[in-house]
Formats: sequence, structure tokens, C-alpha cells
Amino acid sequence: MKVEQKGHTVIVKDTQGDLDSFRLKLTNEYKTFQKSNIIVDISKYKTLSVKDIESFLPLSKTHRKAKKSFIIVTSEPDFNAVSDKLAIVRSLQEAHDIIEMEEIERDLGF
Repeated sequence: MKVEQKGHTVIVKDTQGDLDSFRLKLTNEYKTFQKSNIIVDISKYKTLSVKDIESFLPLSKTHRKAKKSFIIVTSEPDFNAVSDKLAIVRSLQEAHDIIEMEEIERDLGF
């Protein structure tokens, strides 16, 4: 797992190629990242199912309750098939843009 801090955001990338192990490690080390916005970059996976992506839903819910952004970057899914409770984008730039918009909304009290 590769972790990169950019301001108030942490970008987490899988380096092992095993999505289940990556998700488990991310969950176990969540306390380390809980005060930052999180971008989970799983764009290197070329075949992901909706179930694979939605396996991040419990972690996303926990993070969003703490008023922080949790964004998944992947090029794979059918965005209409994945739960609308997950923020999924196709690029890191889109992820940063969404975090910026969500922070503005939080500042305004939405």
C-alpha cells in the first residue's frame, strides 16, 4: 500500500495487486487517515465487479459520518450500477475536484 499526503487529503494506492488484502489493510490502518479526506486509487485494476467496489461502502460510510470525503478512483465500473452512496470517479483530478466541492458544501453547512 502506497500512501501519499497532499494537504488535507491522503491518496492510498494498492501496490500488491490483491483488492481484498488492500481493503483489509486500509480498514486496519484507518485510524491513521481518519482526520484527512481519503482518495482510494484502484484504477490499476482492469476487471472489477460492482461487488468489489461496493466492498468499500462500510469504510466510506464511517468516513463520511466524520464529515470527511471518501472518493474511489477507478476506470472500470458502470457508474449507474454502483451504489450512489459511494463517490466514484475516473481520475485523480476529478477526485480532488469533488473533495474541493464537498469541503465548500461543508463550510456552507450543507
